[in-house]
Amino acid sequence: MERVTNVFCGGGGGGGGGGGGGVTYMSIQNTNANQIPEKPSRSIPMSLSNSVNVVNSKSSSNTNTAVRTKIGRGKIRMRNISFASCGTPGYIPPISWEQLMLDEHFLSRFFLYFNASERKILAQVCTRWRDVLYARPRFWAGLVPVVRCREIRGMASGSRTKLYASLVRRGFHSLVLLGAADEDIPELTHGFPMAQRHIHSLSLRCCSVTDRGLETLLDHLQALFELELAGCNEVTEAGLWACLTPRIVSLSLSDCINVADEAVGAVAQLLPSLYEFSLQAYHVTDAALGYFSAKQSSSLSILRLQSCWELTNHGVVNIGMY
Repeated sequence: MERVTNVFCGGGGGGGGGGGGGVTYMSIQNTNANQIPEKPSRSIPMSLSNSVNVVNSKSSSNTNTAVRTKIGRGKIRMRNISFASCGTPGYIPPISWEQLMLDEHFLSRFFLYFNASERKILAQVCTRWRDVLYARPRFWAGLVPVVRCREIRGMASGSRTKLYASLVRRGFHSLVLLGAADEDIPELTHGFPMAQRHIHSLSLRCCSVTDRGLETLLDHLQALFELELAGCNEVTEAGLWACLTPRIVSLSLSDCINVADEAVGAVAQLLPSLYEFSLQAYHVTDAALGYFSAKQSSSLSILRLQSCWELTNHGVVNIGMY
């Protein structure tokens, strides 16, 4: 990847920014991601018959010598390069190497040869490459942005707003907040207003967000239907009763010390359309599964129970009978 940026842009300096500090990305398995064209191989030799025919059109004496013409860096043979929009009115094909490297039609096809993780680096080459990449959400399929809240706090307000806007431009509908606290919630709701309808999946990991902060956040995310709480020890059962909304169909609770039977009761009664439920809790008993009714079980298709040491086969059998 470094060689690619150096060859095409004369160095690794970038002015575009691939997402800004405080944000990393994690990959998700997506079998339906955009297909990457097969890279042409440099090791495939040119057919000898083709070489002979080309030479014979010029000379009959050198039948076994292939002719190679050196193309200067400043000029390219445009007749050998196909552009998807050459027939578009007003489109002017590039006539130099520098123009080619900034041509939107060429770049939109060139970036298909890289995966989403590599495009994070390409977006830092220059603002032109960044804009082309940001304008096409399919280039970012398979990645989920992870916002490191402790680092975000040190950024200027304007920089945070630009960062959140870039997430929308790239078509991200999932978001991971790492190390968030209540003080980060107002900034997120005010600096990221478009999250209200663009964020569908939210994950809070190792956060010190309290019940009040979680309620404020979920009230802001009106399009949310997937929620994960992992290592959020300040969230209590009362908080779940207050903030869970019926639109949530996928919920994951793991390593939250305050999650017990009453928390599962809130899940069972407040989420009638729950399709997927993942639970990892040490103090959940068979009584917790008794909160699920026949109506609830009709929609629940995926149930994952991990490290629930106080659950017995009896409790699992009971929920399976509905």
